[in-house]
Amino acid sequence: MADWHWELFQDDLLDGLPDVARAETERLANEIAVRESMVFLEGAAYTGPGPGVRTESRGFLMLTYLTDVRGERIVVVQVSWFG
Repeated sequence: MADWHWELFQDDLLDGLPDVARAETERLANEIAVRESMVFLEGAAYTGPGPGVRTESRGFLMLTYLTDVRGERIVVVQVSWFG
């Protein structure tokens, strides 16, 4: 398995969120990165189309993210907290 990771689109994306929202963001983004590493096994050698921007919700959290297959990363572009 490749060393997939996640990162924020902007450094200040989590500013103003409570600690519980930050922790949930990290947990869900890590889970998505692991899942994507299992779906796109070729990683950097992948030549197909990317899956595009997607959204995943868990509890009070909703993440919008882009899977950068060739970069072996998840880029979180929006975080919504409904708690």
